[in-house]
Parts: sequence; C-alpha cells; structure tokens
Amino acid sequence: MEKLDRIVANPRICMGQPVIRGTRITVSVILKMLAGGKTIDDVLEAYPELQPEDIYQAMQYAAWVVSDQIHPVPSLEVA
Repeated sequence: MEKLDRIVANPRICMGQPVIRGTRITVSVILKMLAGGKTIDDVLEAYPELQPEDIYQAMQYAAWVVSDQIHPVPSLEVA
C-alpha cells in the first residue's frame, strides 16, 4: 500500500480521530458523505480546502483499517 501522508491522528485534534492533515476534517465525515451518495465533487465543493487525493487517501485508509478485521456477517436472507 502506498504511504498515507495526508491522513494524521493527533490526540489533541478531534479527539484523536484520523483527519486530513492541516484540517479538522475527519476521515469519517468524508466517508459518511460518500456512503450517503455524495460524489467526490460534492465533497470537494463542501470542503474546498480538500484536494481529490485527500478523498482517495481517506478511502484507502478506511480499506486498510477494515482489511484485517474478521467479523461474522449476519445473513440477510428473509424466511
């Protein structure tokens, strides 16, 4: 995986949540926007201080965080 140099976590900024460096915009805010149907352009419009690479690294960070976790997924079948 390439280096995530745009994501930082500092216990004194946003209670240690991962943020885009130089901002208080959390990775979770970006991911929630994308998961809610917003596009990358929508996120960039809402936060003009961000660059497209910030969004991509937020997604890469999320994928990295969950990649080693194994949790059973409940069945979605309806009887």
